[in-house]
Amino acid sequence: MKGETAILNRTRSDNVMTWLFVVVMLIGLPLFGVTLAGEITAKYMEFPPLTRYVLHAGFSWPVFGVVAVLILAIVLPFIIRVCRSHKNVEPPPSSCHPFPWWGWLGVALGIAAWVLAWTRFRWFAQLQCFTFSPLWFAYILVVNALTWKRTGQCVLKNRTGFFVVLFPVSAAFWWFFEYLNRFVQNWYYVGTGELTPLQYFTFATLPFSTVLPAMLGTYELLLSMPRASAGLDRFMNIEIARPRVVAWVVLVSSCAGLAGIGVWPNYLFPLLWLSPLLIIASMQAIQGKSTIFSSIRHGNWRRIYLLAMAALICGFFWEMWNYLSFAKWIYAVPFVYRFKIFEMPILGYAGYLPFGLECAVIADIIGSPDPA
Repeated sequence: MKGETAILNRTRSDNVMTWLFVVVMLIGLPLFGVTLAGEITAKYMEFPPLTRYVLHAGFSWPVFGVVAVLILAIVLPFIIRVCRSHKNVEPPPSSCHPFPWWGWLGVALGIAAWVLAWTRFRWFAQLQCFTFSPLWFAYILVVNALTWKRTGQCVLKNRTGFFVVLFPVSAAFWWFFEYLNRFVQNWYYVGTGELTPLQYFTFATLPFSTVLPAMLGTYELLLSMPRASAGLDRFMNIEIARPRVVAWVVLVSSCAGLAGIGVWPNYLFPLLWLSPLLIIASMQAIQGKSTIFSSIRHGNWRRIYLLAMAALICGFFWEMWNYLSFAKWIYAVPFVYRFKIFEMPILGYAGYLPFGLECAVIADIIGSPDPA
């Protein structure tokens, strides 16, 4: 028993050290890149982040066309597969669980917060910029209630401890992306007023804490709908002959790309969403551990697809509720900034697809992976 305990403790210690190394690398690489390029690093540490110093490239039809074709080439095969297969999937049995009272509370809170977010009542002026968090707390309650009604289970009720932990982890998780955005400046916040650093941190952390609970709650709801991912458990098998060699190549390339986002922000800005995911997955593969991509060796793309779709659904609501809010974000995306849906250019929604996978990776680190 002592030997097993020592091995377990050593494994946990190794895991902690590995993740500390990954965190330091993810934070340090962009700063290392701009330092090598001779940039003034102080501007990337400004807080609150107010200065605009990245000169973004203008719209380009050739780039827009190439990116659009690439996105469609990746996404369409999955959509076609689901559309062709969904009729062959039996719907789940009807649930006898009623819609819970806390779900109705979420509905009421969501309606009230939405009205207050998109109007400008004088009596509410002092609180006008704080409507985003209630909207997303309401959303989280509603998606969990819908899942509970369909299955009799949901993360809020059945994994309450894990659910609660998601909120502080989510805040730290999104602050990391705010940090990366300092190097590419693809989005800016307006309507926040004159805030001190402490006020800005407090004001932003609360809505940031809702990202993971909302995303994973949406994924769990989609998971309860077999037809939403029909046919994707038996799709394309991708077997890599030398996985550790490929993982090393991906790791080195992703690290180099992340180090370069501040040096060439107009060209490498997509790596803000791709590099963290690829770095973590390649590190796991090098260590011989399973990754979020492991299931595709057997042709099972169900989890990857549903995570991407969950993020896209959340992205739609994020962008919609942001559109007419007083405190909001706006975008500055090089080459493809046209054909906006709300504030987001249409091709920008593709960034939500890998983001959904990143949310799941973080959730897997702090809790057991879901069965899909």
